[in-house]
Amino acid sequence: MSEISYAGLFHGNTSLLETTIPNLLALKSVKQGYRPTSETLELLRLFRLMVNDCIDIGLASDTTAMKRLSILSYGKLERYGGYSGYRLNAISKAAGILAARKKSIRRGYPTKTPALSKPLLVSSYGFKVEDGKLRFALKAGGFQLISLTPHTMRVLSEPNLRIRSFTLTQKSLSVCISKQALEVECEGTVGVDRNLRNLTVGNEHCVIQHNLSKTVKIAETTTRIIGSFRRDDVKVRRRLASKYGRRRRYRTQHLLHNVTKQIVTQALTRREAIVLETIEGIRRLYRRGNGQGRSYRRRMNGWSFGEAQRQIEYKARWVGLPVIRLSRSETKGTSVVCSQCGERLQEDKRLRRKLWCGKCRTMTDRDVVAAINLSQRGRLRFDRSRAHEGPQGGVVEAVKGNPTTTVLLRVDAPKPSQRKT
Repeated sequence: MSEISYAGLFHGNTSLLETTIPNLLALKSVKQGYRPTSETLELLRLFRLMVNDCIDIGLASDTTAMKRLSILSYGKLERYGGYSGYRLNAISKAAGILAARKKSIRRGYPTKTPALSKPLLVSSYGFKVEDGKLRFALKAGGFQLISLTPHTMRVLSEPNLRIRSFTLTQKSLSVCISKQALEVECEGTVGVDRNLRNLTVGNEHCVIQHNLSKTVKIAETTTRIIGSFRRDDVKVRRRLASKYGRRRRYRTQHLLHNVTKQIVTQALTRREAIVLETIEGIRRLYRRGNGQGRSYRRRMNGWSFGEAQRQIEYKARWVGLPVIRLSRSETKGTSVVCSQCGERLQEDKRLRRKLWCGKCRTMTDRDVVAAINLSQRGRLRFDRSRAHEGPQGGVVEAVKGNPTTTVLLRVDAPKPSQRKT
């Protein structure tokens, strides 16, 4: 069974300028299973040893730079023999691990001595896809062939694709691909408000709420199952916890995949740029000692808000759709300010998530208010960024408010085809 997964899109902080260039470099990977041969397993083992040797050299010389590490390590890796391109990839992999460790130290996080624990092969050299098979070089000369699944071949057969690299583990093959996507000329924006139990998407014309309550139930069920283990064996408990944690992650990703696919498809059809808010660091609000219950902290810290953002960003970039990420200062008060008049909304505990505007005399869900405000604030920045191209319009409309009552749709994530209008 194969699946499409994210390979990597953004390097550093993403700004609006990155989303308004004519051509967008989009990356993703297609993953499938395979049966390794003894030669392949030996190659994975040697690559792991090469990476760990490079890590030791980098720690001894206190270097994380790719060029410096290559000078120190390349000659010492010759004793492993085989295809020389794998040495360069081993050095690159080690440099990435060392750079991640240096970043953790700089941020004050506790670190251990880094090492690659599992057999692995990452290569951007010495491979070719032909006749439905992946051909790559072996250590002792010659080549190894891996049959590709129909799904993998269907993805790789898309026009204007470039196969960048492949990654082999003991059970899976992942092929990284890229393409230059033409940017879509958008006519508006749509805000995405991420919440624990739903994704609210829309603007002043229409709002859709995607129900994600099932992801919360999956997390609670997994926690209860892992907590019920009573066997006094650390290795067994760790293996079972890893198994059920992986099952939880796959099920959550599948539910989010269905929702994010709908969001990007609808935005592309309506030619609307997607607006996201920056909520990094939100887990600091749910630490021990903040006056919150244990179950509440567990539930909030298990929230997959980053996974939803990751899927939206790479899918939007793949089709050339701009993604605007607003800063914390730009999103301040989005869920408590009326999107029509700008007045602060009033909260009533009896109405739970409903907010009341005393000036407009309307009552709206706080998630709906947040999505509309995100759309409007993103539109302001979107129009300002394109002012050099000529009059774009929409800036006045972005702060004008809702001419009519917003249409609210609710969608159940497990059943994306069922909607209420």
